[in-house]
Amino acid sequence: MTILSTSAFYERATQDLTALRKRAELLQSQVSSGQRINQSSDDPVAASRLRELARAEELALVDKANANRAMSDLTLADSAIQEMADNLIRAQELATQAATGTLSDVQRHAIGEQLANISSNLVALANSKDSSGHSLFGGESTGNAYQFDAFGNPVYAGTANSGDLPLGDGQTVTRGVTGPEFLNFTHAGAPTDLFAVISGLAQALSGGSPDPAAAARDALDAMNTGLEKITTTQTVIGGRMNWVDLNVSRHVRQGEMRADEQAVVGSIDPATAITELQEIMTVLEASQASFAKLASLSLFDMMR
Repeated sequence: MTILSTSAFYERATQDLTALRKRAELLQSQVSSGQRINQSSDDPVAASRLRELARAEELALVDKANANRAMSDLTLADSAIQEMADNLIRAQELATQAATGTLSDVQRHAIGEQLANISSNLVALANSKDSSGHSLFGGESTGNAYQFDAFGNPVYAGTANSGDLPLGDGQTVTRGVTGPEFLNFTHAGAPTDLFAVISGLAQALSGGSPDPAAAARDALDAMNTGLEKITTTQTVIGGRMNWVDLNVSRHVRQGEMRADEQAVVGSIDPATAITELQEIMTVLEASQASFAKLASLSLFDMMR
């Protein structure tokens, strides 16, 4: 026959009631927060996994910010290059008019002035800014992509390449293109650029050439080559934008998977938790009542 001392009885009862109260408090906290784990000691393994998922989400936010910046810069580049293409097409129309032999010197001079304005527009577009206020077509330089030399000719002042932005999981994207990539080309075996072609024709039509019609025909061939270079660059930019979209979609899917796993690992089933809480409260109330009744008994009560 086992006989418990009064102190042992109280100590054991206190431990049992304390355990029940702690479990009830934990369930109440879980129901209130919707989370199964409020501190690492609740489930060390699950808590570690939740920290890993949280870190992955933080890194994903950085990758998403990079993707947004790349998309913004590529969109700006595509828009600016399209404007350049529109200007170039207009220059081709003017060069076609100037290539005929029926125009007067005054008419050719007027066309030359329009071409000079187009050349200025192209330089301004080439010096467009990106989403950070830096040179859009100057690679990784912060100043203008093109500066004027002593003769008033635009000269590239940027870096050789545009910067790459990480998109997560080892994927990157080049955020733009440099001016020489789409403005420089080879014509008649010699390197040139659109600025030189159009400004050169403008000067030829303003009295700088003994045969302005021939100069216009030669410039037309060069402009066709330049337009092909621009069109190719637009295709490259479009491909990079599609690549960014694919990576953004990947981040969305991975984010959904992380959210689902976080819900499985860290969240509770409210119905199950509430049911268990009600059971615990019922057991706690019954235990408290039993303890109070047993504690009030004495040896004299047993001898009656």
